[in-house]
Amino acid sequence: MTQARVPLSELEIDALTELLNIGVSKAATSLRDLIGTHVALSVPHLALLSREEAAKTMTEREANALVGVHQSFEGDLQGRALLIFPEAKSLELVRAVAGGDLSLEDIIALEHEALAETGNIILNNCLATMANLLKRRVKISLPKIVHGTGETIFNIGDTSEEGDSALFLYIDFLIRDRDIRGYITMLMDMPALFALRELLREFIERTSGETRAE
Repeated sequence: MTQARVPLSELEIDALTELLNIGVSKAATSLRDLIGTHVALSVPHLALLSREEAAKTMTEREANALVGVHQSFEGDLQGRALLIFPEAKSLELVRAVAGGDLSLEDIIALEHEALAETGNIILNNCLATMANLLKRRVKISLPKIVHGTGETIFNIGDTSEEGDSALFLYIDFLIRDRDIRGYITMLMDMPALFALRELLREFIERTSGETRAE
């Protein structure tokens, strides 16, 4: 399958990066409040690829099993958001979220709940902030946990030809004193991406007008 044609200009990608920077900054603050230690979310690296290429890229970066927190969103913005970790690191995240000295049995028992809570906090902050700045509404589903390879993670939901054209972006984040890494990913099919492009154009025009007014 050929790589999907990206319908975003450099200026629109810059605007999307700005929105995500604000969203992940709020997500980092919320997660810091939850676990009581510094959380660093990197400047977003946007990779707009086909779903197939997204799975291949993730597999190249993380050869072992993955675990993801999956939430769908709909409204003026539509798609799927994922918080993804190497499965071996997920228990370390549970330790960070739960705190205290927990036995391995307790950590395993709390894994699903801790991952869902973490994903809900981070993904909701990113999506809600983005929608708010674009002056639009978005409805976000409850989190679901997905285990598997990069191919499994990225083949959630519709796998039709249109779904195979889904595009994604991701960032890395680190938690101080914890050997944890992860990725935040948004999957959007081509119609949804074109709709996002129109919202970004409105955002650029609006913010450019505000800058001139100053």
